[in-house]
Amino acid sequence: MISFASDNNGGVHPAVMRALLEANQGQCPAYGADALSAEAEALFREVFGPETRAYFVFSGTAANALILEALLKPYEAVICAESAHIHTDECGALEARGRKLLTAPGRDGKLNPEACLALLAGLGDAHHIQPRMLSLTQPTELGAVYAPEEIRALADFCRARNLLLHMDGARLSNAAAALGLGLREAGLDLGVDALSLGGAKNGLMYGEAALFFRPGLAEDFAFYRKRGMQLGAKLRYVAAQFIPYLRAGLWLECARQANAMTRLLADLLQDTPGLQFSRPAQANALFARLPRKAVEKLRENYAFYIWDENPAECRELGCQELRCQEVRWMTGFDTTPGMVREFAGAVQAALR
Repeated sequence: MISFASDNNGGVHPAVMRALLEANQGQCPAYGADALSAEAEALFREVFGPETRAYFVFSGTAANALILEALLKPYEAVICAESAHIHTDECGALEARGRKLLTAPGRDGKLNPEACLALLAGLGDAHHIQPRMLSLTQPTELGAVYAPEEIRALADFCRARNLLLHMDGARLSNAAAALGLGLREAGLDLGVDALSLGGAKNGLMYGEAALFFRPGLAEDFAFYRKRGMQLGAKLRYVAAQFIPYLRAGLWLECARQANAMTRLLADLLQDTPGLQFSRPAQANALFARLPRKAVEKLRENYAFYIWDENPAECRELGCQELRCQEVRWMTGFDTTPGMVREFAGAVQAALR
């Protein structure tokens, strides 16, 4: 079955697999005290700046939850968008670790200073949870990419109020590629303090990097990582993947391919009767509304997610008789033009 469900469904890039095989030679110190981990950490400093501290973990949920736990006191909270992954798709991982989430509304899943300001009313009041951080997802869960000036505005908002800024960068590579920026330009240079950098959605087998950009922020993270059951004995296999990913520009090659396949799918389906794009397609996710019967037909042969069973837009337009559903189609580094053209043809056939 061809999958447009998630970029997680893709395989491992051959260059990453070669790095894993090369890492699998002989013995070396455990728990990240090996030469490959040191090389990868040095490479992160080269890419993001000399103050960068990098810690390897096994999943994006772990990276997010542990970074936020480490940077927040028990009475402090993080503000995020209502659609943020840390709120909707991490099974309460952060709150299970004793830290609170506050959600703010925003267009296309983006935070904005005005909405965040409304959640700061209790600052300094011992009766209220104390917001200490903003967390943005780049790109958002709804397919939108923050423009650099939007992130700078959030960073300025944080600096003026002694707040920290965290970025969930599970797909930061796709956003940076879409903006024509490097990884540092898309994160640290815009005022981000801590970053969860993903790779599993963009050609890596598994593993993420928890990055801290300001001196002192990572002081206790090694203990949080151990306590959070993320200090693996053989972390060299996570670290080894990031070496070709960063050094050889593999992150950009993979992200460009994924983004290009979403653009191709959008172009092929543009003006298709019975289909309406429902959200911005700015990276590697395409959202659309179409009749339930067409969705059911497509899912006989293709994998993808139903995002909204009964979209409000359809109800407002009075098209209940069409029984619309909103779906999400995602492309990855290993999605090919042939796969996209076949799927686009199937969508149009199902709608007919």
